[in-house]
Amino acid sequence: METQGKVAIVTGGASGMGQIFARRLAAGGAKVAIFDVNQAGLDATAAESDNLTAFHCDISSLEDVETKVGQVAEQLGPVDILVHAAALMPAHLLSEHTHPDMERLFRINYFGTTYMNRAVLPSMTERGTGRILNFGSIAGIALVPKMGAYCATKAAVNAYTEVLQNEIRNTGVRAHLICPPAVNTPLVDQTIDTDSPGSIIESKEKGRLADPEKIVDAIFKGVAKDKDIIYPSEAKFLYYWRALAPKLWWKTVMNFEK
Repeated sequence: METQGKVAIVTGGASGMGQIFARRLAAGGAKVAIFDVNQAGLDATAAESDNLTAFHCDISSLEDVETKVGQVAEQLGPVDILVHAAALMPAHLLSEHTHPDMERLFRINYFGTTYMNRAVLPSMTERGTGRILNFGSIAGIALVPKMGAYCATKAAVNAYTEVLQNEIRNTGVRAHLICPPAVNTPLVDQTIDTDSPGSIIESKEKGRLADPEKIVDAIFKGVAKDKDIIYPSEAKFLYYWRALAPKLWWKTVMNFEK
C-alpha cells in the first residue's frame, strides 16, 4: 500500500490495531489523522510522530464525522486512505442486552462505518483514487453466544463493505473488507469485562488470541495483493468451519458455556 505523501484517516487510532495502523502509515510517510474519543490515548499517540495528528471524533455522530473529516481535508489535504477500525465489543445474553445499548452498538459499529465511508467517498471518487479498509469481523460469520448484537453489527459491516467494493470497483477507489478473528487488544478486554463467551475467556487465559502486530502484517499483505476480503490468521478456517459444519460449530462454542 503506497503511503509516502498520502493523507490517511485511522479511526480507533488511540489503541489496538487502529493505533498500530496509524503508526505504520506515519512511519511510511503518510500524514495520518487519528480519530478516537479517548483523548489521553489520542494525545499520547499523536506525540509519537510529526506525521500523526489527533482529532477527537465520535463516529456515532454524523455531524461530528463530517465536521472532522472536513477539518482533515483543510489541515492535511484530501483523504487518500481510510482505515476504519473503531468499534465496541460488549458481551451480553440477547435476553439481557438492553435496547438502548444495542442501538448504541449499531450506531457506533455499523452507522459509524457508513458515516466514515460516505464522508470520504465523494472526494475519492471525484479524484479517481483512494483506498478504504473497513474492519468487519469473522464474528459476523462465525457466530458465538453472548455476542449476538455485536455479531449482528459486524455482519452488517461485512455486507455493507462487500456491496460497496463492487459498486465502486471501476471508479479508481478500492474498498477492502477486513475480517479478523479475536485479537489480543483492548477491544477483547471490553468483552471479557462484561459477560464474555467462555471461548474468548479461555483463549485469553491460554494465550491463543491473535497477535495484533501479526494481524496488521497480514492485512498489509492482503492489501498488497489487492484482495477484496482479507481473513487474517485463523479467520479463514473459522469461516469454512461455520459454513460447512454449522451444527459442530454451535456444539463446540456452546460447550464453553457449561
